[in-house]
Amino acid sequence: MTDASASASSAPEPTSPTSASPVVLGQAEGESPVDSIVKVLRLDTPVTSRDHTYITGRSISFPTKRVYGGQIIAQSVMAASKTVDPDRLPNSVHGYFITAGDINQDVLFDVENLRDGRSFSSRRVNVTQRDGAILTVIASFQKQGQTGVSFADPMPADVPAPDTLASARDLMAPYADTSSFADYYVHQSPFDIRHVGGTVMLTADAASAHEDSGRQLVWMRASGRVDAPQVMHRALLALGCDQIMMEPVIRRAGLSFITPGMSYASIDHSMWWYEDIDINDWHLYVQDTPVAAHGRGLATAKVYSTDGTLVAAMAQEAMVRVPAGVLEKDTAAQ
Repeated sequence: MTDASASASSAPEPTSPTSASPVVLGQAEGESPVDSIVKVLRLDTPVTSRDHTYITGRSISFPTKRVYGGQIIAQSVMAASKTVDPDRLPNSVHGYFITAGDINQDVLFDVENLRDGRSFSSRRVNVTQRDGAILTVIASFQKQGQTGVSFADPMPADVPAPDTLASARDLMAPYADTSSFADYYVHQSPFDIRHVGGTVMLTADAASAHEDSGRQLVWMRASGRVDAPQVMHRALLALGCDQIMMEPVIRRAGLSFITPGMSYASIDHSMWWYEDIDINDWHLYVQDTPVAAHGRGLATAKVYSTDGTLVAAMAQEAMVRVPAGVLEKDTAAQ
């Protein structure tokens, strides 16, 4: 948190694409993909005015040429964390995506101090660019060392170890020269992602659609070493989960990410942390989807460490639209 000498009378504006510093941060020579992400999440120096703290951030390169949703959720967590006592860590975040962000503009995080209680601190983060708001977030931080009720669903039994499974990087490698998304997973993704069973990245899962189940299991860890405070590890988990949160909806619908004419976007995202995170270790995502209607689908996930501890949970609603002819064709084929 900045002191009074760093305060400003009004909010700074995001810089234009002609800013002296790079608006899009790429991967420098010798850096791992996760090093680039950590650099983006560190953000600029906070400027404080009354109950608001303003922090500027930059974006990572992404195939859509739009600001990646997981990035600004994670950056919002990091921005809010700069305004709370160090002994308070993020316990939940709830965000609404308002519109797609422009990767060629800086991102401004306006952190409002809502309340500092004995156990919890609440912050609102409004994320804007020159063209207006792109995300609004409420984040909660809890003082560490508190006691109370404690229980958890068990981790699924007999899950194949991640080192026995193909990585998304390996699966996408044959397509890296012709697909920007495949190239991203091969060269830029900060996470090693390994699906238990088939992945809807490339083909539809007809069995899942037939069984009316979008359930899937996915292992994930950072693709490079992260030595950083716990808040960074929690923010990285928020960023990583967004790469796969929509998949159960796609799976249960009998679609894939290469279904012709399909459009999709995250609408909102909620996440809860229950234990410390080590993003260097494998985590198992147990995902499902209970409902989809009117072009919207709800996905949920429970996240386990390798010792079986349930460390986090999350939910996301996404817009998924497919041309009527494609849906009718897929339904008839099942």
